[in-house]
Amino acid sequence: MKLATLNDGGRDGVLIIVDQTHTRFVRAAGVARTMQAALDDWDSVEPSLLRLSRQLNAGELDGEPLRVDDLLAPLPRAYEWVDGSAYLNHVRLVRQARNAEPPATLETDPLVYQGGSGVLLGPTDDLTVTESGTGLDFEAEICVILGDTPRGTTAREAGQYVRLLTLCNDVTLRNLIPNELAKSFGFFQSKPATSFSPFAITPDELGDSFSEGRVHLTLRTHLNGELVGDVDTGPEMHFSFFELIEHITRTRSFTAGTILGSGTVSNADESRGVSCLSELRMREIISDGTPQTSYLRSGDRVEISLLSADGFDLCGTISQTVVAP
Repeated sequence: MKLATLNDGGRDGVLIIVDQTHTRFVRAAGVARTMQAALDDWDSVEPSLLRLSRQLNAGELDGEPLRVDDLLAPLPRAYEWVDGSAYLNHVRLVRQARNAEPPATLETDPLVYQGGSGVLLGPTDDLTVTESGTGLDFEAEICVILGDTPRGTTAREAGQYVRLLTLCNDVTLRNLIPNELAKSFGFFQSKPATSFSPFAITPDELGDSFSEGRVHLTLRTHLNGELVGDVDTGPEMHFSFFELIEHITRTRSFTAGTILGSGTVSNADESRGVSCLSELRMREIISDGTPQTSYLRSGDRVEISLLSADGFDLCGTISQTVVAP
């Protein structure tokens, strides 16, 4: 099942169900008006949502034409946005880029931060360059959206709390990070609003490609129409989503509608490309002594998509243009 949020002029939009061809949709207001309302009462509303989805895909419902530009983020605002850093190759490269050592517990204790969740960008919303020299970068990630998840959830129990999967562009202002982290108090100004893919999909849409808390597919990123990343999302995810859930619930519970990110998807094999510019710049430094690639500038266009084994765009494409304020 594929869900999305249609922009109706309100801040939370309206919940819709999208067909498998990404061309038509039906409104789900009779079941749950918003994505958050559906997540709040998931066990009760999921059967009705699935029924509508089957009817739409079987041609029993006409539906309405879908325009991705009319969509907000699946959750236009969320109770919490928690981002992990499960791909250790990414951690090592970006730490090396700013002459910082990875933590000694890198392989045993996941890195996470909590980002702003009150304003989440839709799949085609512009990325605004607010100041020059901030080092605007994209970060292509996979996310899960949780139901109510109790404190002390173990990795073995975690799967039952994963409701949906989606993609994000975890936008980062690279040049603001060093000073923020030097305060030993985490990211804030260096993490503007995060962008999300058009659709949030139920785990069954991935079949065997979602296994043991990892997505085993290809995450593809284009910059100005050129392929920069064609990365494998599965084998190098050191901490699975289930292990990340165990980590974040150690001392507190999480409410339905919490979004949990994988961190930037990264492969050690350089031929697979990158999911952020910081990694590309670090590889250039290692190879040539200096970075050749600039961070994002006005006019640049970033596109991020998750591909099935047969090349189908599963969550829809994040497609954003960088603009001056």
